[in-house]
Parts: sequence; structure tokens; C-alpha cells
Amino acid sequence: MEPVARHQPQPVEHSSKYRLEGDNSMYRLASGLVAPVVTRGGHEDPGTADSGGAVRISGVSIQHTPATKLWFGKVSNEPGYRSVTHHHGEAETGGYVLSGRARIYFGEKFEDYVDMAEGDWVFVPPFMPHIECNLSRSKPLTWMTTRTPENIVVNLPDVADADLRDWLNR
Repeated sequence: MEPVARHQPQPVEHSSKYRLEGDNSMYRLASGLVAPVVTRGGHEDPGTADSGGAVRISGVSIQHTPATKLWFGKVSNEPGYRSVTHHHGEAETGGYVLSGRARIYFGEKFEDYVDMAEGDWVFVPPFMPHIECNLSRSKPLTWMTTRTPENIVVNLPDVADADLRDWLNR
């Protein structure tokens, strides 16, 4: 989405107070301007990779902004949801729990897990197989998630619910 300029940009004189480090011309918009790009609420891109029922929408991604090394979006999980076993390839993943209670299973036979609540942050290393879960049986879970370089999702053979420690009796 092309930004709407409210004021004509003034030429910047290169003084000791302002100096552009690097070349950002690859982010030039059709207007020729290099500017922030806003994705308005309700206009996010829903065409993202899936891990079995997680609803992912991107606000900043290669699909609809000039971003080439970043995916930033919102992930929603219904009550009782658990993803299929997956990893995110070469992507480093950061997450923030906006609302709800989450669990991520990982490790040998997915015997380990970490639990998170609203306000918690998580880092998931590249290529780490894991399963994302909504611990609540009655409330949705919403995450903000960012990945570099892109929203890579590689689904793997799944694990039965009964094989996930403490999942059925949560």
C-alpha cells in the first residue's frame, strides 16, 4: 500500500547532524519516495504458510510491502488448538503472547515444553521441530510473530495427542 504524503518532503541537506548510512534505494515506492509503508488493519495478507489450523496474517512481509528479509504478523489459535509438528527452516522466530496461554513442545520425542502467558516473549531457533498449543479449552490464543528471512513453515510427520506429556490432562 502506497503511503499518502500529507506534506511534500523537503530536500535534506547533508550536514553533520544528518547523514544517510547505506543505500535504501531498493525500497523506493512507485512514487520514487522511500517512505514507511503502512498496512491498515483489515488489509493484512492472509495467504501465509500454515501449520494445521493456525490463522496467520502478515502485516509486514514480501507479499505486500517492500520488506525482503522480514515477516511480521499475527497468529491466532482457537481454544484447545495444537499445531502439527513443524519447523521454520532457516528462519529465526520471535513471538510475543498478546492474549491467552501457550505451550511449545520440543526436544527428543517432544518430551519437553515451555508454557507462556500474556506478555511473555519467546525465541524459536531455526530448524527446531516443535508443536505450538493453546492451553485453554475456552479462550483463543493470539501471538505476534516475526521471522527472518520469511514465514517459512515446514510441516513434519505428526505426533499423537497421547504422546505429548501433560497435553490431555491440562
